[in-house]
Amino acid sequence: QVQLVESGGGLVQAGGSLSLSCAASGTIFGATTMGWYRQGPGNERELVATITGGGSTGYADSLKGRFTISRDNAKNTVYLQMNSLKAEDTAVYYCRAWYAGYLYSGQGTQVTVSS
Repeated sequence: QVQLVESGGGLVQAGGSLSLSCAASGTIFGATTMGWYRQGPGNERELVATITGGGSTGYADSLKGRFTISRDNAKNTVYLQMNSLKAEDTAVYYCRAWYAGYLYSGQGTQVTVSS
């Protein structure tokens, strides 16, 4: 059973930074592509960033340069560093894992950016 637990969300002022973490269990983490998605108020869920087991990354074009995804395979954890946050970054951020042909998602963590 794959489990993903996000942490690190909260309230931050525009221009500030926030770091999210996602701890995974139940997978061979180094063989698991991980990612972050988000869903803002009234919006569909959208891709934020992905990272393969080998460390190759991908980002939504609109977020390149402000958001950084990374992972620590020894800790079975993926991170999302968010800088220069804007009000439109307000969303629930979900951790996702692609493993053994299945997609898993965490419960999400709320990020609220005040303008």
